[in-house]
Amino acid sequence: MVYLIEDTCERKVMIVYNPQLDTFIRVADAGSFSKAAENMYITPSAVIKQINLLENELGLQLFERTHRGLSLTEAGKSLYQDAKYIIQYCDESIIRAKNAMQKKESIIRIGTSLMTPPQFLVELWPKIHEHYPDLKFQFVPFENTPENAREILKNLGQNFDIVAGIFDQNLLNLRECEGTEISREPICCAVSVNHRLAGKCKLTVQDLYGENLMLIYRGWSSYIDKLRDDLMEHHSQIHIVDFDFYDVNVFNQCEYTNDLLMAIDKWENVHPLLKIIPVEWDYTMTFGILHSPNPSERVQRFLKALQLVVSTK
Repeated sequence: MVYLIEDTCERKVMIVYNPQLDTFIRVADAGSFSKAAENMYITPSAVIKQINLLENELGLQLFERTHRGLSLTEAGKSLYQDAKYIIQYCDESIIRAKNAMQKKESIIRIGTSLMTPPQFLVELWPKIHEHYPDLKFQFVPFENTPENAREILKNLGQNFDIVAGIFDQNLLNLRECEGTEISREPICCAVSVNHRLAGKCKLTVQDLYGENLMLIYRGWSSYIDKLRDDLMEHHSQIHIVDFDFYDVNVFNQCEYTNDLLMAIDKWENVHPLLKIIPVEWDYTMTFGILHSPNPSERVQRFLKALQLVVSTK
């Protein structure tokens, strides 16, 4: 359902997807053919025709049609999630292709998202530039989703050269990449600005008693697993809540449920209604640069310069 189309007038090749996917998503979001048609400025019959064509092409029933409206079938729910990813990936692939056309040997392409902040690199850039003045940064934004995390980290060196973030050997093995440590970041807690603990500058473990503490699932990070084991053994008054992936939805959940969320200082700008507070414990995580196991010569030079700058701070 993804096609390569050549524009014979402008001699451009574009990556596109079946446009019926757009209609499918519009209908699913609207809950009716007529509302979707109104949003798309076409007739309801045209919308129905596109959905029928899509269902026939796939050999699937995507909607349950009743007098009360439309609802997605199980097949429809599955396609809905994948279709959004397909559309986003196609859009981003064009951006990456354009970036590749502009690629120079001295450019370091840095993947950026809410969870992979590049600010510390911006702050270190003048010093890095002193060591290798020919190096340049190109920031390439991406949405932090499980699919993107898997594809981007596994293929570092292709569309992205580096990504900044927390990691341990478990994550490096899982994502098939390598990491260069820059710092050890204390494990903190993010809390809503309206939380009873938000006024504190530092938390004790006892401050967390009676609270829900959101921790990513066991096995994602050995550092967090050690913290989890300690809390379960010695601080059972803290209720641990598991989640599957770090994205903005998890920060939203932390804010509206008034729970606590394991975080690091470098995520302080992820959510405006959350405050990140250090805790009086000795748990830290590795923060640094994720890169290909076989980095290019320019990435190797960048990593060398970065380590020199960090070691002399």
